[in-house]
Amino acid sequence: MEKLLGMTPPMGWNSWNTFTWEINEELIKQAADAFIENGLKDAGYEYVVIDDCWSEKQRNEKGELVPDHWKFPNGIKPVADYVHSKGLKFGIYSCAGTHTCAGHPGSFEHEFQDAETFAEWGVDYLKYDYCYKPVHIPGEILYKRMSTALRNCGRPIMFSACNWGNDDIYKWIRESGAHLFRSTGDIQDNWESIKRLALSQMGNECYGGCFCHNDIDMLVVGMHGGSNNQYINGESDDQFGNKEGKGLGGCTDTEYKTHFSLWAMMNSPLMMGCDIRHMTDRTKEILTNKEVIAINQDIECRGPYRISQWNNPENVFSLVKPLANGDYAIGMYNFSDVPAEMSLQFWDIGLSTAAGRGLEMHDCWSHEDIGRFSERYVTTLQPHDCAVYTAKVVKL
Repeated sequence: MEKLLGMTPPMGWNSWNTFTWEINEELIKQAADAFIENGLKDAGYEYVVIDDCWSEKQRNEKGELVPDHWKFPNGIKPVADYVHSKGLKFGIYSCAGTHTCAGHPGSFEHEFQDAETFAEWGVDYLKYDYCYKPVHIPGEILYKRMSTALRNCGRPIMFSACNWGNDDIYKWIRESGAHLFRSTGDIQDNWESIKRLALSQMGNECYGGCFCHNDIDMLVVGMHGGSNNQYINGESDDQFGNKEGKGLGGCTDTEYKTHFSLWAMMNSPLMMGCDIRHMTDRTKEILTNKEVIAINQDIECRGPYRISQWNNPENVFSLVKPLANGDYAIGMYNFSDVPAEMSLQFWDIGLSTAAGRGLEMHDCWSHEDIGRFSERYVTTLQPHDCAVYTAKVVKL
């Protein structure tokens, strides 16, 4: 039986992080090809999503959205058909405001018309941004509008509510009908941004779950500073007024590994943002780690809880996630700039020695069983590195 829409976090690729407005029909087809050639589809990725700047700057005389005639000369439907021919799903972008963030027509007051258009084109996923929203209309109402339109358009469409965590979204997003919700500003391709976004969502685990997932933004794994034309002189204000240089410098492969491990453990959608046509072997290894992906895709979608290292609680901690089969997923992280020890006391996860139980642990990055442990497990983590395990409760 096919998995219900939105039951687990969606997995796919989005054009924005690397290509911004430099998108076209051929690029999207090449991206779909790369899913197959690089084993991404086999690893579980399925959505190929076009972000902003795909349409003309004006609607037609009927009020309909019109694909950019230079970028998509044959329209959107043939692109969607090509993606579908690869056994993948196709996604597109719009906005709750009068215009998108890049100044193209938004879906404000056109929600049902646009939902029907997307359905006719074969769209399976809609990323719905939050720029140019009329001040006096609550965002909650606008996301409920589009959700209703999508649910009545005649086609199942994954609804990604991208409002950046504004307007107390945690209080109303699940009942809006959205399948995922962006709870942060835009990610940047640098370690400080990854760390900042991850920390911003610790404590919000209770708001995500099956059919409504907390989206910490797209993955920058493998970008290595490769964003195209994103900002003049490499710097711009994001929507919160922060000066950020997106794409500048990039991260090390160790930091990308930690980034991927965090997003997987925190149940964030896994939407790749690098140029998947030209991935390094290490990038491919990180993005297709099926054991880490399985943690993200666990059917119960339970959020992890945090246990900090007593002598460095801000920078060194574990995330522990109960899995549907009774096992634990355990991620250990070192956000500091020096090597650090992480000691996980089993009492802190509800496993007492008096019960005669311990943990049999498997390393999800080395793909090796590392043994049985009682009372605690200790490891040393290098700067910005992590370790991820699955752990089975066993009699000692």
